Amino acid sequence: MASIIYSIGHGNKKIDSFIDELKKHDIEYLFDVRSSPMSKYNHQFNRPLLEEDLKLHLITYIFAGEQLGGLPKDPTCYTNGKVDYSKITKKAFFQEAIKVLVEASEANMKIALMCSESNPSECHRSKLIGQELLKHNISINHIVSNKIKEQKTVIDELTKGKGLDNLFGEEGLTSRKTYI
Repeated sequence: MASIIYSIGHGNKKIDSFIDELKKHDIEYLFDVRSSPMSKYNHQFNRPLLEEDLKLHLITYIFAGEQLGGLPKDPTCYTNGKVDYSKITKKAFFQEAIKVLVEASEANMKIALMCSESNPSECHRSKLIGQELLKHNISINHIVSNKIKEQKTVIDELTKGKGLDNLFGEEGLTSRKTYI
């Protein structure tokens, strides 16, 4: 049986609803995997405010956006202006952070990865981190509107059931938007 790490997107949730979802799954550690730990429209998810609110609920905040973020500073992680997730998986900074998640999972720590995107099929939590964790026999359960979507379900939605190998081949997954 695979170990499980959770994932959640804050979207435009109220902070109380967000924390209630985390508590429902007994989350002890929230890894913020946003490259920039702030929200232009939902200030309650800016790093200082979020960290303080989580502390009140005995949830430890960990910023991991430099290692696990969807917009790395390293320009070699991009192809034709899009973030190339297959390139990121080969980087030492990413692999070191994955190792931390694997060790935390082996220690039975209750972890959630957080980004701003509510829909996991549109987020690097599933396309990058989730797929890499599967290689370590760790599945991500994505918390979506108080329900759970397994990693396989999210990838099936993304690929319309064709699977990554058949749909993307050697090219792999990239960001939706062009950044460079």
